[in-house]
Amino acid sequence: MTRTPTTTGTPATRALGLLGIAGTALLVVLGLFATAEDQVQGDAVRPIYVHVPSAWVAYLAFGTTALCSALFLWKRTRSLTLDRFAGAAAEVGVLFTGLALLTGMLWGRITWGVFWTWDARLTSTSLLFVLFLGYLALRRLPAAPEVRAKRAAVAGLVAFIDVPIVHMSVRWWNTLHQDPTILRSDPEIEGLMLFTVIFGVAVFSVLFAWMLLHRQRQLWLEDHQLATDVDEAIAERRAAAVAATSGAAR
Repeated sequence: MTRTPTTTGTPATRALGLLGIAGTALLVVLGLFATAEDQVQGDAVRPIYVHVPSAWVAYLAFGTTALCSALFLWKRTRSLTLDRFAGAAAEVGVLFTGLALLTGMLWGRITWGVFWTWDARLTSTSLLFVLFLGYLALRRLPAAPEVRAKRAAVAGLVAFIDVPIVHMSVRWWNTLHQDPTILRSDPEIEGLMLFTVIFGVAVFSVLFAWMLLHRQRQLWLEDHQLATDVDEAIAERRAAAVAATSGAAR
């Protein structure tokens, strides 16, 4: 007997969810109250505790999409499970890219005086957001599961090309956006502020894992329901054809 999974998750995913909630609560306390003001930006620096972890999760999510897409295109590892993980990761990535853009705009309004400017980092990030929205739209086009998965895998790999461009944009072009703050030999922040940013990255990574597993499970249920509906429709048509044949024979 085949066991149909539910959206409630396993004990492991529930533990991930609880860990993510507890970590988020602690991050709020650290980011808003425990850490000191920045010497230059003052309290305006506090969006960093959401902005940097959101950008990290976007990279992680789109990297997961690209990896699963590449593995799906390789015949030895081809599986619709990989396709579902790719789609689920892309959905989470779009969510956190939007959050990174939003917090970046708020931070930019305080530090630059405007919500938006066509800076290389902002432009390439907005392009990344649009590319993966297109990827998700492509997944919604009606097609057989294998066909949908193949074209989505190709689109996911093409869209991922923008990720290293986003990351390197502050080095390749003269931008308003600051250089990397954490991923460098001499981080520009230290002490509790540095710990809080790294802690935020860890918490958001846990949230990513939890959301990825839940969304993948929901996609499995959708595919399972679709397959069931198709089987039922085929059975009904066969029964109708048998009935019509029997009636004609009489």
